[in-house]
Amino acid sequence: MSQTSDPATTREPLTETPQEQRLVDQASAMPSRLVFETIRQSGEEELSRPNAALWFSGIAAGLLISFSVLGEALLRTHLPDAPWAYIVENFGYSLGFVLVILGRMQLFTENTITTVVPVLINPCENLFRRTAQLWGIVLLANVVGAFLAGGFLQFAPVLSAEVASAVAELSAHATGMGVVEGFARGIPAGVLIAALVWMMPVARGNELWLILLITWLIALGDFTHIIAGSVEMAYVMLAGDLGVLSAVFSFFVPVLLGNVVGGTAVFTMLAWAQTRAEVPEPGA
Repeated sequence: MSQTSDPATTREPLTETPQEQRLVDQASAMPSRLVFETIRQSGEEELSRPNAALWFSGIAAGLLISFSVLGEALLRTHLPDAPWAYIVENFGYSLGFVLVILGRMQLFTENTITTVVPVLINPCENLFRRTAQLWGIVLLANVVGAFLAGGFLQFAPVLSAEVASAVAELSAHATGMGVVEGFARGIPAGVLIAALVWMMPVARGNELWLILLITWLIALGDFTHIIAGSVEMAYVMLAGDLGVLSAVFSFFVPVLLGNVVGGTAVFTMLAWAQTRAEVPEPGA
């Protein structure tokens, strides 16, 4: 049975030349199924990378994300004591994410969407195993890099007394929220990072501003991010102000679970729900 177009919702295009139609196509938003496909291809590329490449890229990400803590501390130190200072200082938090994301480093929270999309399309044992392996390697590498960075900030003579005090304040606050609050605040951070990954394919040259906006909002909302937070966790642990058990069970595990719930269980599943009907079955 043939379908006819509704004359109330269709009309002849106003474009007169192929060049004009190309301009319209460029101005049109990318359909969600194509965004989903872009992330799927990116996820499959990540899942096919050698473990050694994932490991060293993850360590680099853990090291570079420390500039989020350092950037925020520097702005806190040098901004005047004014009501608007808190809004501005949180832009410093974006610095590490700009370095990591534009540098194409392996950041665990990005993988809560990129490597999950191929599994949603083709949920087989091999992809489940490979995704779990990638998550484990990247998370451990990120934490190792974060501890190296935290140790450097703690022991190397690179920070003034004022900046070191600001880093200590930020770190104590981030790691002292408690189990329930840390988990709850980790969910919006996971959602926002997944949303950032989702929007990157349509940013079209505005990737830097998108990263700045989303990660600034994470800091402004006082949401918890497991890898940036691991730098802060390392800093206070190495200062002797946080025990191992408290660090793991009161901070690390709740925030990690919150980020995973926000990035995978909330955002990625909702993105899959809106796209599933448009995605053909594997082998179809």
